[in-house]
This record gives sequence, structure tokens and C-alpha cells, in this order.
Amino acid sequence: MGKKLRRAAYSVAAVAVAGAIGYTALVQYGLHKSYPPTVQLSSGDALKEQIKRGEYVSRLSDCTACHTAEGGQPFAGGYTLKTPFGDILSSNITSDPKTGIGNWTQEQFDRAVRHGIGSHGYLYAAMPYNAYAKLTDQDLADLWAYIKTIPPVDNEVVENQLPFPFNQRWTLAGWNLLFFKDQVFKPQPTASEQFNRGAYLVDGPGHCASCHTAKNLLGGDSSAYLQGGALQGWYAADLTSNPHSGLGKWSEEDIVSYLRSGTNKITASSGPMTEAIENSTQYMTDEDLKAIAQYLKSIPASDKPIPTPLSSENTAMITGKKVYESQCGACHVSNGTGVRNMIPSLAGNPQVNSPNASSLINVVLNGTEGPLTHTNPTAAGMPEFAQKLSDSNIADVMTYIRNSWGNSAEPVSASQIGKARKELQAQPWQGDSMHVVK
Repeated sequence: MGKKLRRAAYSVAAVAVAGAIGYTALVQYGLHKSYPPTVQLSSGDALKEQIKRGEYVSRLSDCTACHTAEGGQPFAGGYTLKTPFGDILSSNITSDPKTGIGNWTQEQFDRAVRHGIGSHGYLYAAMPYNAYAKLTDQDLADLWAYIKTIPPVDNEVVENQLPFPFNQRWTLAGWNLLFFKDQVFKPQPTASEQFNRGAYLVDGPGHCASCHTAKNLLGGDSSAYLQGGALQGWYAADLTSNPHSGLGKWSEEDIVSYLRSGTNKITASSGPMTEAIENSTQYMTDEDLKAIAQYLKSIPASDKPIPTPLSSENTAMITGKKVYESQCGACHVSNGTGVRNMIPSLAGNPQVNSPNASSLINVVLNGTEGPLTHTNPTAAGMPEFAQKLSDSNIADVMTYIRNSWGNSAEPVSASQIGKARKELQAQPWQGDSMHVVK
């Protein structure tokens, strides 16, 4: 019996050693694999055109949003990305040779952007290299030509602020093995040029799945492609053809209008999507916006169940209606239709019908500002109600909104509001029991 146990122990140890050796080899292979450029930088007038194209690729990829801290210099890094594993700060990608990437080569840039290997080793997928991997060689070279022109900014950023063991970059080789497909975009041979362009923009530089696809426990994309996902206190909307909580009732022009101006006849953007519109999508050509719209409309509807709407006799609905009439109706009007292209309609709004009420809670507690765009330079905003309404009143009015005018969604509880108030660092309610609507 003792010999059998020893043999079993030796076998387990041998397997463990072999696994460790294999994993070490995997880590080292990824760190040292070469990616020689296939498209070189141009010169003279051709370089000027390449830099122009690269600036557009930067807009498509929304580089400035994550690589610019609030109040900081563009592309100088320091923007905090909150993840379930801890905080990650974006890197300085200006041409500063000491704190930026001024000494990088085109190959080093490619390794970071498309393959997830930076100067400190493996990158975290908060940098969406798993989407940027689809960038064409030409777009990557053009982007590099533009990035090289960004003025240097001396700004040292401590990027990795994750706790152990998540701060061990070598573990990401295993993550890549599970979730990273290192492959340039391949168009569908039977699809139209416009469709393939839309697919490329959505899945590649636009990296829409980074927010709009739910993540699993390890931070990889789930199989629920573009069906919505939670992100830093917000909920990125379902982009499928679901008619209730997705884009099923949107026309292609509705999508184009939303991405160009932040508004359409149905809704207005808020939160991270407003940043994406201000920094990225408003600069896209009409052709690219139409391509995105065509591709998104082709995505099959998610199969999320539609709840039965609450009865108007429900206690929360009765109280919520009173709160709505006194606090919301002046702007969103009595039937919830809002003001076209200015104040979003609440009736039939996919975000209102979303199974996750995070975005709605965030907007009501902290308020929001609409995007400032070339076509909508005087965007409307919404004030915060954190100080004005109690947790129970906010829950009731949201429940009322989510179950009126044809809407149907799960009710919101006062405990949800209280928890969100703390997590979002919203202002405390300034009233007392005498000021609670009943």
C-alpha cells in the first residue's frame, strides 16, 4: 500500500512539474514572439496622409478616452479603470521617452496593441487588445504613424494597482490561452462590403464587446455576444435585435443618429457611452456609421424573458406615479415620451426595460449630461435626485417608469438604491420621514 501511495505521489509530482515547465514555456513564448511589421511607415506627403488616416483609426478605437485622466493631458495616461479584480491605471502613450512610449519601435507598439505584450510583460484585458487584434496591418501602421506625432508629456503612471495574485502578469498567459484569439479580422466572403466593414468596426477598433458583452468570473467574454454587460456602476445596453431591451425597434437611421449626436427619437446617451460618442463615434464618417448600423441590425435577438408588467394598483406603482408627476413629468411629460432629440423617451426605451437597472439608478442618483457633439452642441442634462428623494421614493418612481406606457421590467427596491448610493458615492438624502411621498 505504501509503494502504491508513493507511486501515486511521484506521478502527481511529475505531472505538476511537467505542467509548470509547459506553462513557463508558454509564458516565455508569448513574451518573446516576434511580430515584424508588414506595412512600413511612409515618408513625405504620403506620411502626412498616413498620419491623417492614423488619427481616424485612433478615433475609431477611442484611444483618448482611456488614456486621458480627468483634467490631464491627452494620451498621458492615469485614467482609472475599475475592475472586479482591482484598479488599473491607463499608460502614458505620448512620445515622452522616459514615461511614455517615445523609445518604442513599431513592432513594440504592435505587440502591445494587437498581441497584449507591453514593456512590463503581459497586458490586462482592460486594454482591449483582444479586439484590437483584429486591426489590419495597414490600420495598425497608420495608427503608429499618428501616435508618434503626439507631443511628449512627462507623466509617470503606476499602472498596476491590483492586489495579489492579480498583480502577477505572468498568469495572463493562461488567460490568453482561454479567451484571446490572436487573429486579424477576416471578412465573410458571402457578405457585402458594407456589412464586413461594420463587423470590422464593431468587433475590431470599436471594441464594442468590451462593454456590451457580459464577462465571466475570469473577466473573459461570455457567449452572450453584445447582449449587455455591467461596467463600473453602469449597464452597457443590449445591442441585439431584441425588441424589448435591445435595438429591435430601432431603424438603421436611429443607430446612426445616436452614434453621431448622442440622441435619436427614442433615447439619449449617458455615462460611458456619452464619452464614447464625444471622443469617438461623432467623428466617424457617414459610411462607417451606416456600416455599423447594418451590422448591428443583423445580430439575432437575445432571448431574455419579458416580465409581466406590474398592475397600476401595486403600492409601488401608486407611489411611483405621484413621485413621477411631481418630479419627472415636466421634462419627460405625462406619457413618458420626452422631447424628441433632447429629452429621452421613457416609453419603450430599451434601457428602461433592461433587466439590469444600474444605468437608470446611476442617472437618477447622480444626474447626467448629454454629449456635446458637432451636431448637438447644446446637449440637455438631467439634475441629480440623490439629495431630493429618499431611497424608497427613487425605487418606487423607477418601478413605475419601468412598468408604465408599455414598459415591463423587474421592480427596483429601496435596498438596491441604498447600496448604489454608497457604491456610486452619491449625495445623501437631505429630507426626513415627513418628506417621503406615500
